[in-house]
Amino acid sequence: MEVRIGIVQTPKELEVDLGEGADRDTVLKDIEASLERGGVLWLTDRRGRRIAVPTAQVAYVEVGAPSNERRVGFGAP
Repeated sequence: MEVRIGIVQTPKELEVDLGEGADRDTVLKDIEASLERGGVLWLTDRRGRRIAVPTAQVAYVEVGAPSNERRVGFGAP
């Protein structure tokens, strides 16, 4: 599953690939809780690296579909 995070006053976005074992609902709840609480949002990518994002600097978060639901080609929505 891919998570994209936009950072305030930065034209680039942070892309984190969480891997196939990540549960979408759990990830959404964790992100929402971190944003409400403030402080730092921690994510772990598929290689085991930990990524920290200060929640005060988050402009938006986009959570993609799990990798097994990804469609490719002209028929993809």
